[in-house]
Amino acid sequence: MPMPHDAEHRPSSTLESGLLALLFAGLAIGGVWYGAGISLPELASRHGAGIDAMLNYLLLTVGAIFLVGYCVLAWLIWQGARRSIIVSRLATRRTELLLSTALGLGMALIAEGGVLAIGMPVWAEYFGSPPSNDVVTIDVTAQQFMWNVRYPGPDGVLGRTNPTLIDDSSNPVGVDRSDPASKDDLFFQNEFTVPVNRPVKVRLHARDVIHSFFLPHFRVKQDAVPGMTPEVVFVPTRTGSYELLCAELCGLAHYRMRATFSVVTQQEYDAWLDREQQSQGSQP
Repeated sequence: MPMPHDAEHRPSSTLESGLLALLFAGLAIGGVWYGAGISLPELASRHGAGIDAMLNYLLLTVGAIFLVGYCVLAWLIWQGARRSIIVSRLATRRTELLLSTALGLGMALIAEGGVLAIGMPVWAEYFGSPPSNDVVTIDVTAQQFMWNVRYPGPDGVLGRTNPTLIDDSSNPVGVDRSDPASKDDLFFQNEFTVPVNRPVKVRLHARDVIHSFFLPHFRVKQDAVPGMTPEVVFVPTRTGSYELLCAELCGLAHYRMRATFSVVTQQEYDAWLDREQQSQGSQP
């Protein structure tokens, strides 16, 4: 007696579905295993602890949802291929809609709600809190493909700038030399020095295209947009020399737009300031 048509193809169908189920289960397990092995750069700022907590929470919850979802999908593929006939719906349409809505809202609440709960205090410290009186202010002008850095001199005030005064060789940020406040400003290219455990305020400008001020160890990233002056405030908590990168593709030589960001003790910072004020022609 000949076998039914669907029975003849059952072994092959089951094998294919089993391999497909293993593929999805393997993707889930492999993805979670790979993600668990990724580590962040060593933390060197105060607010970075909150950002790390937010990232860890997000990776943990979304990773768990990803693992469960793909494993359930693998199980459904395996079970569905073993059926010989199409059965009736396992649930009513209303139940399916309610279940889908509940699962979607639950995932959004877990992923986005947790991130907001952890991230809002970090956002307030990063952008919303006024800096203290001992803040170190740095004016940064990004251009293809370098960082122009300016510190206020002993008067603590940055001089005016005027775009019409920009000259690549002698005045890359367009400082107005007629302004008395500009006469003691300190200028650098691709070099930053700040004291540890003091707030640092970075004022950003861009001369040409969008750049991005990115300090991975400090969990600091802020775009520099032409015509705008965004500011970021953070507190370095670890001395050392760190790399500053541009995180926007700003042109063919984008890879060259790097700088050294040095965090030193207060005594070393004071000595550095004194040396630079003397070498650049201004006495403290």
